[in-house]
Amino acid sequence: MKSFQSHFISRAGLAFAAATLASSAAFAGGTHSGGHHEESPIGKPGVAAKVTRTIQVDMSNGMRFKPSDIQVKRGETVRFVLKNTDSVKHEFSLGTPQELAEHYEVMKKFPDMEHDEPNKISLAPGKQGEVIWQFTRAGTVDFACLHVGHFDAGMKGQVKVAAK
Repeated sequence: MKSFQSHFISRAGLAFAAATLASSAAFAGGTHSGGHHEESPIGKPGVAAKVTRTIQVDMSNGMRFKPSDIQVKRGETVRFVLKNTDSVKHEFSLGTPQELAEHYEVMKKFPDMEHDEPNKISLAPGKQGEVIWQFTRAGTVDFACLHVGHFDAGMKGQVKVAAK
């Protein structure tokens, strides 16, 4: 009986680990674990030496980004300097509406998840950080704070990318 339990537990553990890895890869697109960073519908990670503009964004109380409506040009590489002036942790996450919605569902299950992706940053109260991003396609790129309850409270915005 003991060998059956050991066999069952190890198989269950392997199944859980495989499911966890598969789901995190599906939601993260290969980037939660520091994987490849290819161009996506929202652009690609920017190179600091090619930054053409710096935009200050305040993560403030009232669950808001200031500004929440940002204008850029296609091809522009932007340094977002983000400052959390609130008393709670916030996140800045660039993505498509579908990517943000999927990531929000993951954050509901794992609210203390840390991010190691070029299009996301989590900041503790009073902290500052940056995201450098190149906008390679015209259109709209959404951003949001995906900490539980923040997105629902309206902590989101848009980057409108104009054709050159």
